[in-house]
Amino acid sequence: MCGIVGYIGSKFVDSLLIAGLERLEYRGYDSAGIATLNKGKLKIKKQAGKIQLLKQILKEEHLGGELGIGHTRWATHGEPTNKNAHPHTDCYNDLAIVHNGIIENYEELREELIREGHTFTTDTDTEIIAHLIEKYLENDLLSAVQKTLRLLKGSYALAIISRKDPNKIIISKWESPLIIGVGKGENFLASDVSAILNLTSKMIFLEDGQVGLITKNQIKIYDRQGSPIKEIVRQLKWEVFRGPKKDGYRHFMLKEIHEQPAVIRDVLQRRLSRNREEIYFENINISDKKLAKIDRIIIQACGTSWHAGLVGKYLFENYLRVHTEVDISSEFRYRNPVAGGDTLVMAISQSGETADTLAGIRLAKSKFLQVLSLCNSIESTIARESEGVIYVYAGPEIGVASTKAYTAELLALFLLTINWGVLRKSLSLEKAGEMIEELEKIPSYMNELLDNQKSIYECADQYYQAQNFLFLGRSFNYPTALEGALKLKEISYIHAEGYPAAEMKHGPIALIDENMPVVFTVSKENYEKVLSNMQ
Repeated sequence: MCGIVGYIGSKFVDSLLIAGLERLEYRGYDSAGIATLNKGKLKIKKQAGKIQLLKQILKEEHLGGELGIGHTRWATHGEPTNKNAHPHTDCYNDLAIVHNGIIENYEELREELIREGHTFTTDTDTEIIAHLIEKYLENDLLSAVQKTLRLLKGSYALAIISRKDPNKIIISKWESPLIIGVGKGENFLASDVSAILNLTSKMIFLEDGQVGLITKNQIKIYDRQGSPIKEIVRQLKWEVFRGPKKDGYRHFMLKEIHEQPAVIRDVLQRRLSRNREEIYFENINISDKKLAKIDRIIIQACGTSWHAGLVGKYLFENYLRVHTEVDISSEFRYRNPVAGGDTLVMAISQSGETADTLAGIRLAKSKFLQVLSLCNSIESTIARESEGVIYVYAGPEIGVASTKAYTAELLALFLLTINWGVLRKSLSLEKAGEMIEELEKIPSYMNELLDNQKSIYECADQYYQAQNFLFLGRSFNYPTALEGALKLKEISYIHAEGYPAAEMKHGPIALIDENMPVVFTVSKENYEKVLSNMQ
């Protein structure tokens, strides 16, 4: 995932931009770069590989200046090379641009620009934006950007600087997050709050189609038609992300696996009353009367969060007796679901910025449906656009493959089920108390499992050379099988598939031989049935 940072003020811009990019490293990237304006000169340095390589270049040649933009890239159009790294510029090196997102009509725009005489030096879709701005730029960068945006199809978060119109940064977004950090005599921008939260707690969250003009002393926001609008400054009151540390673990994913018991314990402490008779959800914003009337739930999510949603389906139908369906967001957003006024659409997203899930929320809102989201990232776009939100409070997740956020999502779904079940009288107070008691045992169960590392490593050593894996489970354990297969694929690059255990005989069994490990996820509720599948 790409990242953007920017600064305008009187501080040393090189180090500020690099520090911001380092705070975005956890999102993954393949190259990095910065551009600054220094005494009317535009300077750009970019490098494929780690930010450390870019830092080394900047040690030998400081760019200087009092405003600049930076970027970490994850290649979509064009290979991860020095030339394709951001920032990009125009034919005359008058401006620099950084961009998150994908421009869907870049090929036709590129062909048109080539016919007009523009020369391209990269393989990216971003470069066409620089050339379009060049085409319209005379003295007013804001006007040139606004004209360019009318031609773009796709998603984008943009930051642009120009030596023709210095002392300002122009930004805009469409379906990709961009945030302005408000300072005194200085201002900041980023695609992720964590990049600038150590510098300011006052934020402006840009909305789709808006354009921002940022100087060191002023911020102006314009709507899609170019009319000025009043900015909304939010004061964030959450803990500063002080940058990722492995704390002695070999990598972040291992650290976050071991953080799960503490996450579960902390969330239970936050959500449960002292007598364990109440569960607190501070931001649901949907009345008990409305919640009691819900007769259908549609859960939409992507990847690991979709697997959490599948568990939610079992919970809601079993304990709430509410019809529940689970959609992958990229499918949900493009179909025309049949849903009435008592339907609740639930979105699950760790980042709160998943584009397809956000599009699903907007589809639901266009049909006047109630929307409740489960997010890990506070003040994310999905959280802000939902009628209600439940934060899972897993803390920053640095590992690309989700671990603690997934288990925190499951916990949120369990607590929500208990809360709603009592409200709807489909769950007795006695049963609710028993379920809470079981949830409170989970951290100790997790610790027992994590303490058994010797057998875990022995198991990995026995099977790591296998080329294919099959994961099987029934009922609640079927989503666990899917999640296990996904984790093996994305972390070990080993082919793996998850199936309902009883479906093994309908196809997958034909592929099983003595060389294919089959992993069963088994709980006592359906032990005998799964045992028959194993045999």
